[in-house]
Amino acid sequence: GVNLELLAPAGGFEQLHAALSFGADAVYLAAERFGMRARAANFAMSQLPDAVEAAHSCGAKVYVTCNVMMSQGDLAQLPPYLEAVDASGADALIVGDLGAFALARKHAPSCALHVSTQASVANSEAAKMWHSLGASRIVCAREMTLEDIVHMREEIPDGLQIEAFVHGAQCMAVSGRCLISSYLTERSGNKGECTQPCRWNYSLEEEKRPGEHFPVDE
Repeated sequence: GVNLELLAPAGGFEQLHAALSFGADAVYLAAERFGMRARAANFAMSQLPDAVEAAHSCGAKVYVTCNVMMSQGDLAQLPPYLEAVDASGADALIVGDLGAFALARKHAPSCALHVSTQASVANSEAAKMWHSLGASRIVCAREMTLEDIVHMREEIPDGLQIEAFVHGAQCMAVSGRCLISSYLTERSGNKGECTQPCRWNYSLEEEKRPGEHFPVDE
């Protein structure tokens, strides 16, 4: 039979306890940095072991996000971060960057490695390549259809898990690789600081019709 896992986000202790109370099989959360939800309360590294213990006491797993687009300056901070996540007892790391993935294999050996949706895995060959590098789960690109996911499942090893979003934001870019927020507000969605300008209301003013605004809809 099919073994389904209900996974819920936990932006802080309040959300963590809510997810556990309502029966989540697992939660994903961010520590102090390297997560895509920089505006959430998140968890201090010192709080991470308590969060993991709370989830484990309810029979739930904890996956820690490390899925921002990594720049060269991030690399020096990654090993101690990964080692702290590993020491917390977390079950897995969700990683989107190949370099971060390589460091996670070395510095967080107790954690399973899940490939983030930020990596835009949308086909079975990409999934199999990540699996060959040590991934135990692929979080599908959000652009995939149910039919796409079925075909991927048929082509990849049985031991490689597939995770798919069933609720959440659908970015106006490939799996969140978007520059609109960075351009308009200097806060990058690729660093977890998206201001979600794709949800704002816009109007267009034509140069020969001053004062007359036309709505812009997706």
